[in-house]
Amino acid sequence: MGDFEVRPWGSWHVLDEGDGYKVKRIEVRPHQRLSYQTHQHRSEHWIVVSGIATCVLDGKVSVARPGETVEVPIGAAHRITNEHDEDLVIIEIQRGAYTGEDDIVRLEDDYGRCEALQP
Repeated sequence: MGDFEVRPWGSWHVLDEGDGYKVKRIEVRPHQRLSYQTHQHRSEHWIVVSGIATCVLDGKVSVARPGETVEVPIGAAHRITNEHDEDLVIIEIQRGAYTGEDDIVRLEDDYGRCEALQP
């Protein structure tokens, strides 16, 4: 259907997108995490489908289980971590004026993808 990308931590697949929104299925492999990042043009709404998500939102840690949700406002620093032995699956709904993949500012990254922030 939509774009599919493999990342060092897992993968994502665009399920639907339109004017001002994008819906993704995100899979995070066991004991992996996404970069700690912000977005300038979009908010995100995460729904945990399976697994347990450890979420960081502006430095505050919370845990979300299947059926639970997390709201990420525009500009908030955020990260999803899978600290468990089974895959974590999240549906992410992005809303905003721009939902392109280049609207990511990585603050921390386990895979060396913060080159622009390093001296």
